Amino acid sequence: MIGATRVRTALAPRSDRPHASRWVTGAAGAGAAAVGAGAVVLGAFLVIGVTSGDVDWSRLLTSDDWSHQQGLFGAATMLWGTAVVSVIALLIALPLGWSAALALNELTPLRRRRFMRTAVELLAAVPSIVYGLLGVALLRPLVSGLFNVPGGDGLLTAGVLLGVMVLPTVVAVSVDALADVPGGVRETAAALGLSRSEVIVSAVLPLARGGMLAGGVLGLARALGETVAIFLVIGRADGPLPGPGQMLDSLLRPGQTITTKLGGPEPLLVGTGGAGWAALCALGILLLGIVAALTVLAQSRRLNRPGRVFRARSGAPRHRAARDRAVLVLLRGTLLLPVLFTVGIAIAVASRGTRALHPDFWLSPAVGASAGGVRDQVVGTVLLVAAAGVIAASLGLALALLIGEYTRPRSARWLRTGVVMLGGIPTILLGLAGYWFFGSTLGWGKSWLAGAVLLGLVAIPIVTLAITAQMSTLPPERLETARALGLRRSQVVRSVLVPHVRPALVTGLLLGLARAAGETAPLLFAATVFAGASAVPSGVVNEPVVSLPTHVFNLAQDAADPAALEAAWGSAAVLVIIIALLLASTIPIRRRLERDRA
Repeated sequence: MIGATRVRTALAPRSDRPHASRWVTGAAGAGAAAVGAGAVVLGAFLVIGVTSGDVDWSRLLTSDDWSHQQGLFGAATMLWGTAVVSVIALLIALPLGWSAALALNELTPLRRRRFMRTAVELLAAVPSIVYGLLGVALLRPLVSGLFNVPGGDGLLTAGVLLGVMVLPTVVAVSVDALADVPGGVRETAAALGLSRSEVIVSAVLPLARGGMLAGGVLGLARALGETVAIFLVIGRADGPLPGPGQMLDSLLRPGQTITTKLGGPEPLLVGTGGAGWAALCALGILLLGIVAALTVLAQSRRLNRPGRVFRARSGAPRHRAARDRAVLVLLRGTLLLPVLFTVGIAIAVASRGTRALHPDFWLSPAVGASAGGVRDQVVGTVLLVAAAGVIAASLGLALALLIGEYTRPRSARWLRTGVVMLGGIPTILLGLAGYWFFGSTLGWGKSWLAGAVLLGLVAIPIVTLAITAQMSTLPPERLETARALGLRRSQVVRSVLVPHVRPALVTGLLLGLARAAGETAPLLFAATVFAGASAVPSGVVNEPVVSLPTHVFNLAQDAADPAALEAAWGSAAVLVIIIALLLASTIPIRRRLERDRA
């Protein structure tokens, strides 16, 4: 209604029309330039860092000797650990995710589909630090008991935990690919006498294959970039590369990945220059290059194109019916697993985080290592999220307007791919870039504002993609009518586009902030401390804050102390409640904005 009303104002006499609104074009350009500047800073951090010392790339890729004291920087152990953990994660996530997506889209009645999909996608909303806590408290003892290995830290534990974390990405992208298959394809296949499972295998899967593979590729990119959760369960040992006969045994021993190396204390020890820093930046370049290549591959038309149609195998009717029932039961069973994971995580957090039920825990400051409450951590988290929200809303909207209105289709496609790549950048790299730029180059030290900017960069891709998706639903005739009435581009943006995308802006912003609120890696080096910071900073320079994710991260590393573990669960429950409130608030706000727009 608002958009239509504003378009109708163009029919009024020229003196009553909307003003030229030149600021709209300037704001869109400035916002997009700010996001571009962030990308330039990230690139500069890696390039300047890797040239600050000598990097022997051959040794880096082939040697397993890493010793800063001796000047040896071989990362073969980390590359091996990254590959093994990612493969284990995909071995779990791909068959489960693809099967669950098939059951969800092809076998679940429409009235239950939204509930089941929400239950699966809630796995993606669980902060990675909570996954890490679950790994420390539940998975590590389980692996230790099953395989009789002390501690339970190792590549297998990290890979299993990462598989659960990757699962919702695979399911979500695969369901979207299956939903794009026209219903007529299924009806035609069924009319030819194919059973339900044969329709899926012969008609649906070939058309959705590309999108489902893209889901697997995006899941792999997610696995490669994860830091905090596997940091707590992998053991972080730079030991020698296992020989051919030791590879299976090495799965149960502590290891190291690229991200856990970058997230460890070494960046703080070596400073922002010299051979050690250059080697760490070289690892960052390797990681960023692999993740960016996978993201581009997942977006490419080559991967997303439909495959060839399979020919269904014939057989005796009795055997076909039995095979059909077995396939359907198997698919429905796999759909239950991610739902059970969600329910199990909720029960674990609720039953172990009972401290969060007491108001004193929210309203009192922390005392010592594990006593007291989380008042200052809640204030710090809210401050970081609120400031990040201002940054993400303004820059995300500007970038979306640039993509949807101010660029040609081909440029818009490249910009959209760039936004997806920005969203896939491992957050530990954002943290190190913030440490180099804000802490070292600008001399801010640890600063809450630096943390807010980094969290804003985490949320911007979610905001931008939500808005551009909403823009694509705008009927072209509304834009054509507005332009035919003589409105300039900036007036069209202000009077037609912005009112149309406002619900998506709010929804994308809250979803982005829900993810940012649970991030730990971007804050570790640039913005937060465990203790000693004032609840409300009085400035910007050397003004860190305490936050809930960092608090849980530090307590989880001292999990042998029951008091620390209990405090970690209570803090994790508070963090989950805050994120749940952010997610829950999207529904009524979006409905109200959509009602106003109609």
